[in-house]
Amino acid sequence: MRRLPIYFLIDVSESMVGEPIDLVQEGIATIIKELRTDPYALETVYLSIIAFAGKAQKVTSMVELFNFYPPKLPIGSGTSLGKALNFLMDDMKNSVKKTTMEEKGDWKPIIFLFTDGNPTDDLDKAFDRWNQTYRKSANLIVVSLGDNANLTIFGKITDNVLLLNHTDSESFRKFFKWVTASIKTSSVSVSEANDDEVHLAPIANGYLSKIDLEKHLQPRLDENFAVILAKCQTSKRPYLIKYQKRLSPSQFSELSMNVLDYKLIGAYPVDNTYFELTDNAPNNSTVNTSQLVGFPTCPCCGNQYGFSYCACGKVLCTGEEEMTQCPWCGVSAKFGFSEGSANITRTKG
Repeated sequence: MRRLPIYFLIDVSESMVGEPIDLVQEGIATIIKELRTDPYALETVYLSIIAFAGKAQKVTSMVELFNFYPPKLPIGSGTSLGKALNFLMDDMKNSVKKTTMEEKGDWKPIIFLFTDGNPTDDLDKAFDRWNQTYRKSANLIVVSLGDNANLTIFGKITDNVLLLNHTDSESFRKFFKWVTASIKTSSVSVSEANDDEVHLAPIANGYLSKIDLEKHLQPRLDENFAVILAKCQTSKRPYLIKYQKRLSPSQFSELSMNVLDYKLIGAYPVDNTYFELTDNAPNNSTVNTSQLVGFPTCPCCGNQYGFSYCACGKVLCTGEEEMTQCPWCGVSAKFGFSEGSANITRTKG
């Protein structure tokens, strides 16, 4: 039986932390549940998940639909699309069976790339490799989860660039239903018509739109989120404090202008796979605390102050203790309130 390989290439950078990554994880589980009711999909579909942040990592190897169980998705730092694409191509080279004189190989793989931001690494070599060697032998569908990404970048590697217009739970539900329908249609196509071109389901109701790449959309600034890496002093567990960019009217009524700041969305514990998916390149990006609106409690131990700044330059949580030991540098110190503001290192997003 010839296989129909399906890859989910998923952006797990810090900007995905919280509800977006939860909705993607729920969506993958829904896809699997629905596909298992389809006889064509059960016969042909094999799936693999690759997650990428500053680095790429295979979360699930290529496995038949019947034996596929949705894994927990990690979180990392950065959005290294070039590394992710190279990782995907290397895996396709080893995992996708080619047609030989003796037997037919796999059908043309379908790759769904989910991302919510802009790449943070060099893309040229990876894009050239893809276009020269893999573009004609694979079906790549790029989906921007919200309008923060520079969609024209993706037009260099595929004609199928889609935008999920809203990132509420209902839009995600409809979107993953559409992904399921597209996979079902493609599995029928290879089974009955020997046609291995991707057959995407119709798009309706405005939750999803295909981007007209000929309009040359202008790139957006990659400043949509400010995410701070912190550690719990009690458990030593890392967590991410996520802020979203907003433009607010100036307090000076005589001036017609907006002021940029970042509003707190929440704080989310992560595990040490975060560091495994994070590259080690220097990061000089900062955000001033005067631009941050709202400070969380610690999501790991509940300490009242989840955003305390150590002299080592790292963020930790503090509570009512007399002396606090920094989980980053190990120094014990007494923390208190201070006037003014400071530039805090932010993640690459």
